Amino acid sequence: MRLLAVFATLLAVATASGRFMTMQEVNERRLEAVKRWQTSGSQNVKSGGVQNITFTNPKASEFYVDGKSLPLVDFDVGPSWAGLLPISNSPNETRKLFFWFFPPGPQGSLDDLIFWTNGGPGCSSLAGLLEENGPFSWSWGQAAPTVNQHSWTNLSSVLWVEQPVGTGFSQGIPDAQNEEDIAAQVVGFMQQFLEVFSELKGKKLYLSGESYAGMYVPCESAVVFFELNSKTNEDIANYIYEDPSRLDLLLQGIWINDPLISWFVVQQEIPALDFVKKHASLFSFNHTYMDYLDEMAATCNYTGYMDKYVTYPPKGLLPLPGDSTDFAQGCDIWGDIYNNSLIINPSFDIYRIWDTYPSPWDVLGFLDTQSPIYFNLTDVKEAIHAPVDTEWIVCTSTYVFPNDDSSLPSALTVLPNVIEKSQRTVIVHGLAEFMFIADGDRIAIQNMTWNGMQGFQTPIADDSFIVDGVGAYGSMHSERGLTYYEVVLSGHMLPQFAPVASFQIMQYLMGFRDTP
Repeated sequence: MRLLAVFATLLAVATASGRFMTMQEVNERRLEAVKRWQTSGSQNVKSGGVQNITFTNPKASEFYVDGKSLPLVDFDVGPSWAGLLPISNSPNETRKLFFWFFPPGPQGSLDDLIFWTNGGPGCSSLAGLLEENGPFSWSWGQAAPTVNQHSWTNLSSVLWVEQPVGTGFSQGIPDAQNEEDIAAQVVGFMQQFLEVFSELKGKKLYLSGESYAGMYVPCESAVVFFELNSKTNEDIANYIYEDPSRLDLLLQGIWINDPLISWFVVQQEIPALDFVKKHASLFSFNHTYMDYLDEMAATCNYTGYMDKYVTYPPKGLLPLPGDSTDFAQGCDIWGDIYNNSLIINPSFDIYRIWDTYPSPWDVLGFLDTQSPIYFNLTDVKEAIHAPVDTEWIVCTSTYVFPNDDSSLPSALTVLPNVIEKSQRTVIVHGLAEFMFIADGDRIAIQNMTWNGMQGFQTPIADDSFIVDGVGAYGSMHSERGLTYYEVVLSGHMLPQFAPVASFQIMQYLMGFRDTP
């Protein structure tokens, strides 16, 4: 036991001379690395405080949130505004979206506005605020909130909106049938928002979101750009054409990370086995099961798909296995892998594959049953003007599309048009997630035509995404207005898992840096 105690004071990390470092030396180096990480990508950002911003409409004061009095937060997060606004000015309108708006920090731009939505469909954007890109962070495993050194409020004003109707604190009976309905909800809400906070009119707008926002954001952007691609969208286009001043904001571009933009067979099934093989030590499947997966992939025409069809430039339209938009019977290889992963690791997390048992504690209850959930505390609801009688759930159990979403994937419809009309468009994907797999993005991009050409014409280079003060942080490629990133060490919630990289990417989208 004494030998073990002595040995425990040493860590098996050798210096160049071969000497083992003491635990104290290891911790000192770790703290130095953390300090470098905290300042990387935002060296000129000052934490704390906001720029002076006032709203002349008296109604704005009804939404004011005192940043010194947020429950369980022992520091001042600065002034903000939150509450419910209807999606139209009709006196009979019962549908309302919940928002939380923060002005920019000391060096953020007063001329820009970032809109953020989580996905789901039906997952709350307050999760994005609290655990991803907001001014204070209470992420997985944190015992208490902390200042977010890489908050997007260090770049500009940010508006987090719980949408569609039926999400989070938002009110009303969900009735959306497709993405056009969702876009109409958001544009209608934004009209009401700008009437209350009129000083934001004319700002440059950036629409951003993750996951199912790959469906939301492109369609919302298309509505703002006053043009949609397909005949099914003509009613919305005509609605906007009648009065081009309906939304007094200047949309510049979009951000979608880990997005759903194509069919599930593309983004899950085809790349699933290759993903498992890249991360074999994490999945830890035995040879018998791997042989079974190889046979299934071959039978379902998944084997070798990336090498054969995902070329630069593409050789033509990329086929779907079995010429179907869904997997064939017996070909749900993604689901099979997921189910068997849970046998080996009961805490297997499709959003970040290296998580193991026990799952980290989460103040929002996303990973496991948690009580109380932060946004269900009565004093929290009162502080942010949320309805106290509404039970907040991070991802609603009420489906926001009562009859499913009838829209086609955005890469097949509006996304190319949005890229063409944007100053810049970014698609970002974390390489450590299994929910949607990065290779699925590559398939979708190489099958998409924008600005007169199909897909990227030259290959995506390895280690081509360089983060300031850090180094290579994945891969990046940019052509004809679209920039695509793959980020190492990140799962699905990219601003949460890779805040330094996310901050730099958003700087690029907003034109605050010239190179991706």
